[in-house]
Amino acid sequence: MKLVFAGTPEVAVPALDALIASERHEVAAVVTRPDAPAGRGRRLVASPVAERAEEAGIEVLKPGKPRDPNFLERLREIAPDCCPVVAYGALLPRVALDVPARGWVNLHFSLLPAWRGAAPVQHALMAGDELTGASTFLIEEGLDSGPVYGTVTETVRPTDTSGDLLTRLAFAGAGLLAATMDGIDDGSLKPVPQPAEGVTLAPKITVEDARVDWTAPALRVDRVVRGCTPAPGAWTTFRGERLKLVQAVPLPDRTDLAPGQIAAGKNNVYVGTGSYAVELLWVQAQGKKPMRAADWARGARITEGDQLGD
Repeated sequence: MKLVFAGTPEVAVPALDALIASERHEVAAVVTRPDAPAGRGRRLVASPVAERAEEAGIEVLKPGKPRDPNFLERLREIAPDCCPVVAYGALLPRVALDVPARGWVNLHFSLLPAWRGAAPVQHALMAGDELTGASTFLIEEGLDSGPVYGTVTETVRPTDTSGDLLTRLAFAGAGLLAATMDGIDDGSLKPVPQPAEGVTLAPKITVEDARVDWTAPALRVDRVVRGCTPAPGAWTTFRGERLKLVQAVPLPDRTDLAPGQIAAGKNNVYVGTGSYAVELLWVQAQGKKPMRAADWARGARITEGDQLGD
């Protein structure tokens, strides 16, 4: 099949690579978000998908909006059979959805109908899911509601961050998307409507969502830290300034600390929660680079009675 691939961030690159490597399909073009300012100089930088496509000599389309008339005209000229999508980052209007004969097929990082929305991996971790995965489905105008072609499952590991889990799903999902294109091409795959039961939503995680509540149980604190790492980053406050929490470990045997209370030793930093303590391993103070929590505590000169979340 002739394909036009739509995607933007690094997590979409493995799927693009899998389709480029396929002998059954031709990636005729790539659709991605426009170049965005990055770094201290705020110079415009192409998306990871755009960079990979340019390396492979593939035409790159960067419409400001996918309803842009010039983009739609070029898409019709290319006349793709199907448009696979991974984390493109913009809603596709009906006028664009109608162009490819076999539709737009999205790789979504959850087991649909669970966690429809922009942040499925973060929400799965924050909810304490033990099993997740990826799904391919035919895009409709609803939110991730289209019929499903296939799924792969992935076990959530106890120390997984959203970055860890998303990386594994990106590679597992790349194989799933390539297999889905094969099945659509030879007619062996038909999409199956999603069940009405089990629908959960995964909206974008806000900065306020990532704020740690020290009165919550330790397991909840652990899930927020892991689910929000690397982005947007779990955080709390200390002496009126924001402190980012990069890594923490629950300690069920330590129950002597009140919620938010800090106990700092030579090599360890413990904080109380609504159940038992957590040990902070890595933190990032405002304006600083990530550092070991014990080094931060020494520099901050932690004293008895100091609190997080003040």
